[in-house]
Amino acid sequence: MQLQWLKHTGAPSLVVVFGGWAVGHAVVSHLSGPQDVLFIDDYRTLDNALPDLSAYVDVSLVAWSFGVASYAHWQADHADPFVRKIALCGSLDPVNRSTGIPPVAFAKTREGLSAASYQMFLTRCFGARQPEAAIDVAQRRAELDAVADRGAAPDPGFDRIWIAQRDKIFPVANMQRAWGGQACTVLDAPHVPFAGFDCWEDLWR
Repeated sequence: MQLQWLKHTGAPSLVVVFGGWAVGHAVVSHLSGPQDVLFIDDYRTLDNALPDLSAYVDVSLVAWSFGVASYAHWQADHADPFVRKIALCGSLDPVNRSTGIPPVAFAKTREGLSAASYQMFLTRCFGARQPEAAIDVAQRRAELDAVADRGAAPDPGFDRIWIAQRDKIFPVANMQRAWGGQACTVLDAPHVPFAGFDCWEDLWR
C-alpha cells in the first residue's frame, strides 16, 4: 500500500480514499471540501497501518474499483475508524465471472500488459482517449496478481454503493449481482465516475 496526503491542513474531517489500479489520485483532484484527504493505492501488499487519525472528529472512506475489495481485506485486520463508507464501481469479489471482472478479461489485461494496452485500459476507464501515461509493467502486473490471489473480501458494511451505467471494467450487470439485496445508486458514468461529483459530500449525501 502506498499512502499519500493530498490535503493535510489539520481540518476536523478527513476523507480516506482507497483508489483504483494504475490510475492515481488525479481522478479525485477536483473534488472540493474542507476535509483533509489521504489517498491510498498500490495493493501489492496490505501491510500498512493508517496514520494516527485520533485528532479527526469525522473520518469518511471512499473506496473505488479495486480499492473496494482491497479496503475490505485491509479492514478485516484493523480497527474501523470510519463514520461512513462509500463504495464506487467495485466488488468485494473483484475477479469473478458473475460479480466482478470476468476472469478471461482479467487474464487478458494481465498477460498483455504493455504501454500500449495500458493506454487502451485508460480509454475504457474514462470513456474517452487519455493523454499518454507511463506504467511500470512489472509492478502493476504484480498488483493484479496480488488482488486476484486475495480473492473475495468480507463485507465491511458500506453506507452508499454507486454503480456506473457505462462501466467497461466492472460490468454493470455484475455489479448489480455483486451487491444484490443492498441499495445501490446507478450513475450515468464510465468506470471513473468522479466527474459527476463536485465535492466530497456529493458522494454520500
